[in-house]
Amino acid sequence: MSTLPPSLERLRGTVGIWTMTHESLPASRSGEVASEVESLGYGALWIPEAWSREAFTSAGLLLTATSSMVIATGIANIWARDAVATSNAAKTLNAAYDGRFVLGLGVSHRPLVERLRGHEYAAPVVAMRDYLTAMDAAPMFAPEGQLRVARVIAALGPKMLELGATLADGVHPYLVTPEHTALARAAVGDKFVGVEQGVVLGQSHEEYLKRAHAYLEIYTGLDNYKNSWRRHGFGDEDFVRGGSERLCDAMVVHGDEGDVLARINEHREAGADHVCLQVLGNELNEPPLDEWRRLAPVVTA
Repeated sequence: MSTLPPSLERLRGTVGIWTMTHESLPASRSGEVASEVESLGYGALWIPEAWSREAFTSAGLLLTATSSMVIATGIANIWARDAVATSNAAKTLNAAYDGRFVLGLGVSHRPLVERLRGHEYAAPVVAMRDYLTAMDAAPMFAPEGQLRVARVIAALGPKMLELGATLADGVHPYLVTPEHTALARAAVGDKFVGVEQGVVLGQSHEEYLKRAHAYLEIYTGLDNYKNSWRRHGFGDEDFVRGGSERLCDAMVVHGDEGDVLARINEHREAGADHVCLQVLGNELNEPPLDEWRRLAPVVTA
């Protein structure tokens, strides 16, 4: 019998969408993106937290606009609020929306923590361990205070993967290969593995590289990702801004619907419970509605 919370159990074998494009719309209309994704049959909508909307407020807008789909944070930044606020907010969202909220947590990156938020970027694994422990001890005296919240953590390296197995319900690896997915599965046992996968659907080779380079530009400057990629055989020559073509090919699947499904199946065969697609459209901040619609009949069947 599975020990996963119901919201994660229902994601097993499903495909979701990872996007920040809802943030290009006015707040009053951001739910239109979630409603469209739900209508297409995707299992979940994963949203980040960086320079724009606060994660729980944004998730509430998207939950209000949907009736059955899971809304997940991928990820909520642990430096944005204390552990008590995070625990209680997640419980309230789950209580209000039939258990459809999944809390994805991450340590973010030094520039976002120190320059944007003014905190000291402490040792990531220690910070995450302390945060999860504090969440477990957080009091809440509202009716939903005893709810168990489905939580996964952003994890790339072996120590963070271990935390996903011991103090969380699993992991949400981002910018990884199927080979990493296999390592994540081995590390977390029967816990949840929900993997993000970049996609360029159709397009010429030149256009694919343009979109992939734009997608990877920020990440090739972040140590967390460079360290992860080094463990999988990439080196300094791959970490030019926007990434080498070799790195693009590894991180972003390019082709037709069948090629995307093949990459999803590679992750599944490696142990992924759920794959969320980050479809890279013509403009990275605009919802790629046509691509989501084209992919849905193939990947959600």
